[in-house]
Order: sequence, then C-alpha cells, then structure tokens
Amino acid sequence: MREPTVDVAADVAADYFQSYSVVGLLAVVGVLFVAVAFGAGRLLRPVVPTPEKLLTYECGVDPVGEGWAHTQVRYYVYAFLYVIFAVDSIFLFPWATVFAAPGYGAATLVEMFVFLGFLAVGLLYAYKKGVLTWM
Repeated sequence: MREPTVDVAADVAADYFQSYSVVGLLAVVGVLFVAVAFGAGRLLRPVVPTPEKLLTYECGVDPVGEGWAHTQVRYYVYAFLYVIFAVDSIFLFPWATVFAAPGYGAATLVEMFVFLGFLAVGLLYAYKKGVLTWM
C-alpha cells in the first residue's frame, strides 16, 4: 500500500480550508453590511435635539415618578420554562423526521426517551420547588 503523497494531502487540506474561507468571507460581508447600514443611518438622519425628544418614552405614556419598578421573579421563571419547552418542541420535529428514515428507528426512539426523561425530571423539579403554582 502506498503512502499518500504530499500533493494529495495538500489538496485535501486546501479543500478543507476553502470551505471555511467561504464561511469567513460571508461573515466579513455580513459585518461590513451592518457597519455600512449603521454608518449611513448616522450620516443621513436629522439631528435636532429637543427637550421632548430627550424624555424617556414608554408606550405613549409620559414618565411620572422614578424609573424603578418592582417586578416579581416568578414571571421570569414562567418565561424561562416556556423557552425550555419551546426548545423541546424544536428538537422534536427533526427527531420525527429521522425516526421516519429507515434504519434509525430503535436508536432514535431510545435517544428521544432519554431527552424527554431529562425534560420530565426538570419539570418535576420545578413542580416540587413550587415554581408552577400561581400564588
């Protein structure tokens, strides 16, 4: 059996790094696009500061009092739990596609039950801590 020559290894390395160069070039173009857009916006916008424009604006209501408001943490916990289960549903759709492919049935079924088991443990933990109770 012959050893691969240096030219073959160099070609493989060149092809490998060429695919990354395309990704790098796309990232540079994206950064330049954003920079040009922000620069054009800064140059083209009118700058006329007035006292009304410098006021804090929220939902069309004039600001009254201090800018500090207490928010209960449980609302953030509900949002966090929603995000966790939304991500769960995002992972279920590709799994269903792979599960339908021939030759992947048992392995993907076991993997998904492990994944759902972790989610069930997390939900049980949140329930035991009283996070899911409204009052």
